[in-house]
Amino acid sequence: MSEVRLIPYHIEEILEDMKTVPIGVQMIEAPIVWDKSEKGEGNVVAVIDTGCQTSHPDLKDRIIDGRNFTTDYNGDENNYLDNNGHGTHVAGTIAAIGGENHIAGVAPETKLLILKVLTGQGRGRMDWIVEAIRYAVDWEGPDGEKVRVISMSLGGPQGTNELHESIKYAVAQNVSVVCAAGNEGDNEESTDEFSYPGAYNEVIQVGAMNFQRKMARFTNTNAEIDLVAPGVNILSTYPDNKYAKLSGTSMATPHVSGALALLNNLTQKEFNRNLTEAELYAQLIKRTIPLGFSKRGVGNGLLTLGLPDKLETLFHPYTAIYENELKKDSEILSAQR
Repeated sequence: MSEVRLIPYHIEEILEDMKTVPIGVQMIEAPIVWDKSEKGEGNVVAVIDTGCQTSHPDLKDRIIDGRNFTTDYNGDENNYLDNNGHGTHVAGTIAAIGGENHIAGVAPETKLLILKVLTGQGRGRMDWIVEAIRYAVDWEGPDGEKVRVISMSLGGPQGTNELHESIKYAVAQNVSVVCAAGNEGDNEESTDEFSYPGAYNEVIQVGAMNFQRKMARFTNTNAEIDLVAPGVNILSTYPDNKYAKLSGTSMATPHVSGALALLNNLTQKEFNRNLTEAELYAQLIKRTIPLGFSKRGVGNGLLTLGLPDKLETLFHPYTAIYENELKKDSEILSAQR
């Protein structure tokens, strides 16, 4: 049976207390769109990982449901507690509650469906992943809630037909699937490193960059990278009511997952309808900026949620001048008639 594992990551620091909006959340400009997107309220993101500390003060009000697919806890499907730390960290980056005495995730009002597919040792079976993906797509909450985004910071050197088909199934149901690119990079943009499911074309594959807007040395590069997000020294929630700074493409991925929850609300208002998975992806890529690296390294660029507003501000003076000239031309034509 094929095995999937946590993409290797590095623990930089574990902290007892933290009250802030993490730098990564600020860097992708999530707070700029919080008001217009209701902080992701009404969305559900499925976190397919090592579980979550469901009692963490920054997360307990965000978790809507969960399930354990592993052999941990004697296979008790109702026990999806995190006995590793990775899943709790990912969950916090997506939806930590924010406010006084808490840190904030990208989408602080988004709900989380916690699906434990990796053991305390960070390993899992491919069939667990496949089952969890299909479970996430078919899941329905107590008030009819449905999953809009699946976040997976895991991978293996090879995929399977079953894994690929489950992802196609999710996308066909308009569920965005966000995956880590992997941390086997050699700091050379010209070479390929693949991790599955991240390397599948149907997923949104996320690479990592640092706070200096440089590619993380460890991030995988390949022609399927869609975009990059902060993935070095990322502050988020950690088991035992703590906080930690971790590094890896695993940490970049939840920034994008949370961003999609914000964009789902934002675009529903703009278009007055629900967008398809492909349309929501287009809105995500619309909010990226190039970093001077190749497409194989950073895809379309760095996630920057406030970009459309900045562009509107930048071009507004020219638009006003153009509109004024049109008005003058119209007045001249009217006078000539």
